[in-house]
Amino acid sequence: MKSFAALSLLFEEKFNHRHFPQKPENLYDAAQYILGIGGKRVRPVCVLMGNELFDEIDPDAFHVAAAIELFHNFTLVHDDIMDQAPLRRGMPTVHEKYGVPAAILAGDVMLTQAYEYLARIKPQFLQPVFTLFNKTSKEVCEGQQLDMDFEKITLVSMDDYVRMITLKTSVLLAASLQLGAILGGAGGGNQQHLYEFGKNLGIAFQVQDDYLDAFGDPQKFGKQVGGDILANKKTFLLLHAMQAADKVQSTALDELLQSKAADKVPKMLQLYRDCGADTWANALKEKYYQKALGHLEEVAVLSARKQELKDLANYLMMRES
Repeated sequence: MKSFAALSLLFEEKFNHRHFPQKPENLYDAAQYILGIGGKRVRPVCVLMGNELFDEIDPDAFHVAAAIELFHNFTLVHDDIMDQAPLRRGMPTVHEKYGVPAAILAGDVMLTQAYEYLARIKPQFLQPVFTLFNKTSKEVCEGQQLDMDFEKITLVSMDDYVRMITLKTSVLLAASLQLGAILGGAGGGNQQHLYEFGKNLGIAFQVQDDYLDAFGDPQKFGKQVGGDILANKKTFLLLHAMQAADKVQSTALDELLQSKAADKVPKMLQLYRDCGADTWANALKEKYYQKALGHLEEVAVLSARKQELKDLANYLMMRES
C-alpha cells in the first residue's frame, strides 16, 4: 500500500493538465485557476487509497479521483460566493478574481467535467459509482443549504450542526473512500466500514477546521482567520460557547454577534477561551477521530495494509492548514 504522499504525486501526474478548452477565457480560465492554486487533494487520493486497500489500483480510479476533485472544487467556488470569502488557499477566491457570474459558471462547468470523467469508467462500475456519486452530490448540496439556513436561525442544536457538517463535508470524504473500494472489489460490509471511517474522520476534520479558523496561524491556514466570526457563522466553537456561557458571558456573546467593530475577532476568541470552547473542541475532535479508527479496524484486510490510512487520519488531525 503506497503512502498518501506517493499517491498524491501519482495523482498530480495524471491530473496536472488543463481540463478545459481555451475559450471563452473568462469561463475556462476561472475554472482552471481554482484547480491550480494548490489544495491537499485529500479526497481524490482517498479514492486511490480506498482502491489499493483491496487490490492494485484500477486505471478507472484516476477518472473517479479526477471527478471527485472537480466536484469538490465546484463546491468550494460556490461556497466562497455564498460566504463572500476573499481568500482560498491563500489566494483570491474565484469570484474576487473573475467576478461572481464567471465564478458561478466556472463551478457549473467543473461539475459537468466531473461527469464526463465518470462516464469513462468500465461498464460494470458505472451503476454503483454513479449511484453513490449522485447520492453524495445531493447530500453536499443539502448540507450547504442547511449551512445557509443556520445563518438565519439564532439557536441551532449541536445534533443539527453535526448533521449539517456530515452532509456538507464528511460524506464526500466517505464516498471517496467507498468509490475506491468499489473499484477494488470490496464487499458491502468492508465498503460500509470504510465509509463510516471517512464520515467520522470528516467530522473530526471539520472540528479542526472550525478551530483553525478561529485559533490558527494565518500564515499557515491559507484562509482569513476569524472569517467565521466576522460572518457570524454557526461553528462548533460558537455553539458550545452559546451552551456553556453564564449570564454575563451570554450577554457579551449577544453583543459581539451584533457588532461590526474592528476588535470583534479578538474579543470573541477570548470569550471562546473563557467558555472553554477551545479545549472542548479538541476533545470533540478526538472523539470522532477514535470512532473513525474503530471502523477502520473492522475492515477485513491485513492490519499492515491499513497503516497508510491511519497515517493520513493522524496527519489530518494534526494539520495547521
